[in-house]
Amino acid sequence: MGRSLTAYSTIPVANEDDARATVKALEEYSHAKVTLVHVVEKAGGAPDKLSLERVEGLADESFAAFREIVPDVETELVYDESVVQAISDLAVAVDASAIAFRPRGCSRLVQLLAGDRASRLVTESELPVLALTNTDGEGS
Repeated sequence: MGRSLTAYSTIPVANEDDARATVKALEEYSHAKVTLVHVVEKAGGAPDKLSLERVEGLADESFAAFREIVPDVETELVYDESVVQAISDLAVAVDASAIAFRPRGCSRLVQLLAGDRASRLVTESELPVLALTNTDGEGS
């Protein structure tokens, strides 16, 4: 028998609200080890939208919100031009058994224009990807 899918999950969080909703969805499932990742999307030579201090503050707020429910987690702040690739690369680097995420809702037009990161994460990752139950109804 192989590894458990929930033995070690890498979980992306975008902001404080997302972290709270994600940890709420994760509460329903057993999990052994978790590494949270907050990815700062770099613009590939263009000026950054937020200062380094603000970016680090947003990541810290996200991590703290998650830790209110699940205190024993590792955290990583990653800078990359591709959010999806950064999540996948980190999960492989830490030897996670899976990537778990809570799909965030947005309109089909936004998905078309910006690219559907959830779909790309599922189809491009080297590891299994688990979509957590969307307990707040967002994205339906």
